[in-house]
Amino acid sequence: MSLKAFHVVFIAASILLALGFAIWCFVQYADQRRTADLLYGCGSAAVAVGLLFYGKYVLRKLKNISYL
Repeated sequence: MSLKAFHVVFIAASILLALGFAIWCFVQYADQRRTADLLYGCGSAAVAVGLLFYGKYVLRKLKNISYL
């Protein structure tokens, strides 16, 4: 597996994990109204957006490298 393929898989998994955690935190906030849950959810959503931009940057930088 090349560096490019590893990055695509790892970044996609990280984005899904961050979004899943954000959704879970927002559901917890809706149930219990704890400020920490809201902050963690917003932070995790921000990390997911940051990872999207990072993934786009990596794909643009490694466009000449094969996935194999």
